Amino acid sequence: MDFFSELTLMKKIVTETTFLRYDSLDELPEASKNLMKHAIQARKTAYAPYSRFRVGAAVILDDGTIVIGTNQENAAYPSGLCAERVALYAAASAYPGKIISAIAISAASDKGDTHEPIPPCGSCRQSIIEYEQRDGRPISILFMGEDGAVILSQSTKNLLPLSFDKNFL
Repeated sequence: MDFFSELTLMKKIVTETTFLRYDSLDELPEASKNLMKHAIQARKTAYAPYSRFRVGAAVILDDGTIVIGTNQENAAYPSGLCAERVALYAAASAYPGKIISAIAISAASDKGDTHEPIPPCGSCRQSIIEYEQRDGRPISILFMGEDGAVILSQSTKNLLPLSFDKNFL
């Protein structure tokens, strides 16, 4: 029996994800629009001299506190850190015990236009889901490019359906 014929004997696992798409920032509810505006402002101060790909993130805690982060590059790759993790770790460090409700992400390139929504990388998805699991509540994720459409995921599970967590350790 070859590899592909063995596949017919296996059971399929089907996952379903749902995202909401807003055609522009103006269509977002006011609280989400405000959070995304913080991410956009943060993006403008990203330290990205090598990739020239700037990312800003803004996290909102359950008490309304907003914490921002930007990507931080380093000539000694991979010593840099993504904006999402900078914001998450800053929030968790400065406000221990507070629950993260949502994160907004905006990305732009100095090399060309980024009009399509740009989701978080795999490492950031893993970090976000860790906080979801810790708090027992989903974290909404809003992401966009430099401008244009905004995608809303109501949980990291949409972006990382078969996630690794502490239960595997």
